[in-house]
Amino acid sequence: MQVTRVRRSSTRRHLGRRSRIIAAGTTATLIIGAAAASASTTQFGQREVGTQYGDGLQISSDQVLKPLGDRLFTKFGKFMASTASPDGRFLAVTSTDKNVVLQVFDLKDYRLVYTVGSATFVNQKLKDGSVGQGGPAWSPDGRTLWLPQASGLTRFPVLADGTLGTGTAVALPKVNGAAPLPGKAVYSPDGEVLYVPVNGQNTVVALDPATGAVRNTWNVGIAPRELAFVGTKLYVSNEGGRVAKPGEPTINSYGTQVPADPYYGTSTTGTLSVIDTGSVSSSVRSIAVGLHPTALYVSGRTLFVANTNSDTVSVISTAKDKVVQTITTQPWSKSTVGYEPTGIAVTQGHLLVTLGRANAVAVYGYSGNAQEPVSYLGLLPTDYYPADVTVSGGQVVVTNTRGIDARGPELTFTAGPGTVPATGHGTHSTTGSLTKFTLPSDQQISKDTATVFAQNGWTNKDNAQAKGRAKTPVAVPVRVGDPSTIKHVFLLVKENRTYDQVYGDIAKGNGDRTLAQFGATVTPNQHALANQFGLYDNTYDIGTNSAEGHNWVMQGDNPEYTESSAGEYLRSYDTEDDVLGHQRSGFLWTAAEDAGASVRNFGEFTQFETKPATATWQQYYCAAASVDNGGDPAQLTDPSIKQDTESPIPSLNAITNHDYPKFDTDIPDTYRYNIWKQDFEKNGPANLNMFWLSSDHTGGTPDPRAQVADNDVAVGKIVQEISHSPYWKDSAIFVVEDDSQAGADHVDGHRAPIQIISPYAKRGVVDSTYYTQITMVRTIEQILGAEPLNQKLAAATPMFGAFTDKPNNTPYQAVQNQVPLTEGVSPAPACGADTVSTTGTSAAQTSAPVVPAAQQGVAAQWAQWAKSQRFAGASAIPDHANPEQMNRYTWYRTNGYTKPYPGDVKIYSPAQVPGAWIPSSDTE
Repeated sequence: MQVTRVRRSSTRRHLGRRSRIIAAGTTATLIIGAAAASASTTQFGQREVGTQYGDGLQISSDQVLKPLGDRLFTKFGKFMASTASPDGRFLAVTSTDKNVVLQVFDLKDYRLVYTVGSATFVNQKLKDGSVGQGGPAWSPDGRTLWLPQASGLTRFPVLADGTLGTGTAVALPKVNGAAPLPGKAVYSPDGEVLYVPVNGQNTVVALDPATGAVRNTWNVGIAPRELAFVGTKLYVSNEGGRVAKPGEPTINSYGTQVPADPYYGTSTTGTLSVIDTGSVSSSVRSIAVGLHPTALYVSGRTLFVANTNSDTVSVISTAKDKVVQTITTQPWSKSTVGYEPTGIAVTQGHLLVTLGRANAVAVYGYSGNAQEPVSYLGLLPTDYYPADVTVSGGQVVVTNTRGIDARGPELTFTAGPGTVPATGHGTHSTTGSLTKFTLPSDQQISKDTATVFAQNGWTNKDNAQAKGRAKTPVAVPVRVGDPSTIKHVFLLVKENRTYDQVYGDIAKGNGDRTLAQFGATVTPNQHALANQFGLYDNTYDIGTNSAEGHNWVMQGDNPEYTESSAGEYLRSYDTEDDVLGHQRSGFLWTAAEDAGASVRNFGEFTQFETKPATATWQQYYCAAASVDNGGDPAQLTDPSIKQDTESPIPSLNAITNHDYPKFDTDIPDTYRYNIWKQDFEKNGPANLNMFWLSSDHTGGTPDPRAQVADNDVAVGKIVQEISHSPYWKDSAIFVVEDDSQAGADHVDGHRAPIQIISPYAKRGVVDSTYYTQITMVRTIEQILGAEPLNQKLAAATPMFGAFTDKPNNTPYQAVQNQVPLTEGVSPAPACGADTVSTTGTSAAQTSAPVVPAAQQGVAAQWAQWAKSQRFAGASAIPDHANPEQMNRYTWYRTNGYTKPYPGDVKIYSPAQVPGAWIPSSDTE
């Protein structure tokens, strides 16, 4: 197994710091300069993600990485949570996304010593690929290690060298259909009882460590995350807060109604439960703290609580059981939201708090007295998304969830008939890392703070607070609230494609033609739009998958709840129906409405769909085709196919067109276009119009190529409709992928296609400026006069360079598709197959290939598997399928079960796929 180390001196005298990068037996040396001055995202210029620059490694989240100390990273998935052994020698880390669920590190030798999972190379096989939100638990003597998983825990004996004996599963039962989803367990001070927060059932249980038998159960608050003992008192962090009162506004989280703000869509309480384990009959008490309490840390008679969604730390006197001090972890004065404190430690008179979204450890002077105010000293740089911090042998060790971003092994993607497998960087090439350092002097911490500010683009000035106020409207105002010539914004959110996968065949851009699986033949409209309005070849999505991607687009962040849920995604996958996945400042639509703008939603971030059980893709296709040819629009909502889409977030539901379908791969995007068109021609546009166009996800009735073509047609027709309307003169259309996980890219898996379409868009340019979804969302906010939702958006520089103040009102004319939209559809639609002329395919490919008799059994197993993947229908969820299984399903289906998947020795059944399990530890 391969690990990589990077060393950086943390002592004050080495101001010209060196990093030593060691990988696969080779050594490279990089000289690092002094800390940079404050900057903004304009500092990134035309940098590419994955490239090491003088000030650090560029990543996809508007940040640069150059951590303090020594870096140790693996390519075996994201690190979810960690716990040090009682003697500080070993660190057990849960991980996900690469079929490795547990990694054990020797902190003395700073090396990986053991792995557990279903991957071929692990030291111990474990079929269950889930991991809980909390870290592993060690017994007081360090001889036993407990791994939290979706349905219980696995107990491992620990050997002297940190390796593990054979694991034993300890199951916890479902209650009323809810899985247990245990969090981070702790032993009682005497080591006789193991206490487990049962996150999915809002309880804490006491287990016999020897037998796994449940001794006692306590009802606590909503979504308990971590536990901490002080004497016989057991403290429980309840991320969802207290139980709702009668008549109180609520929004769901895993079947529990959570007290919530119906407009901003966020939870409104956070609590600690206090259990007196010395008196089992005593009632459970509650202490109010900030939003989303997660990590707990005990120092003497003081308990520190990370209030992740409030960006604060509560300091509790355990003698009084009350909050005696609240520490703000908001280091940049321009924004109070989105730093996400996640881990806590105390060492040498200092309080350390990891700030997940700032890639930093915040350092405070702490006297040891809970009631004496702490003093803020500054920030220390880490790797990507520090989740936990511990102190071992006098060294500070930080566990970084995303390590150095998606720079692990390249991945291979299949995309159906007319395409070939493509291998390159993918978002699921995830890494995790540890960074280790000696705590610097207070003076050096101040200097390192400037480095963290520069790495995040935090400046003393921000576009929201520029001096003066403009009177003349411009396309993208310099100051929030100044007038814009653009009055109508259209945001089209698509699914899962990389830049190379779509635009790799455009010679004038930075593309790789060999990776263009959906090039000009499949996406003629996207190519025409890129040529007419501009090609953006250095724009990045941030998320790994849809659960994260739609958060980045709608919130300008992926809150910690979703980051830490990635190990199992059972409590929530997408957070459309989970209040705990929502930041306290709201969403893009609430920011627009707060600024006085009107908003209309067409499917984006919605959750519930009701449609007739007998409705088929063929019926929706025929209805759309008929209306396109002058048929009666009423057939779009005929009872035989009429569906209803709803959101559990009241503020979003109020602005949603309920006839427009949410994600459902068995409803074509050309149908969605026609539903929107009727609304547009009747009511006109709002100031902000949000769309979910999901056919390019693939997985529905047509072949993948046909679904991407359907998506392309819908985009072209929407742009044509807007550009030929009286609203065109003051409109801007942004087309973006939610994520880029389903394709390869030669630069980085996060690089994605984007379009900016407007009379005010620069025409015919190739723009290689470093842009991200964050800068796009900030641009939309800037146009609409909306305040940035969080520190990521506040730091982002709007895409000023993509716009001009001299409009060109030339409209767009949609291009005819070249791939039949009914390719692979069986049976053929009643209205007939799409008869467009084709390139690179044949008429025979418009029907499903015949499966050989010898493979019909395995094909039937895959057909049964597909029924549970939630591609369509009322329970449809994007990217629910395990990525390894999804790749093979696509390959087998489009090759008629005649060829093994590239690299496999045979055609596998779903259960035989390496790393396969349902639900998946992460999704494709």
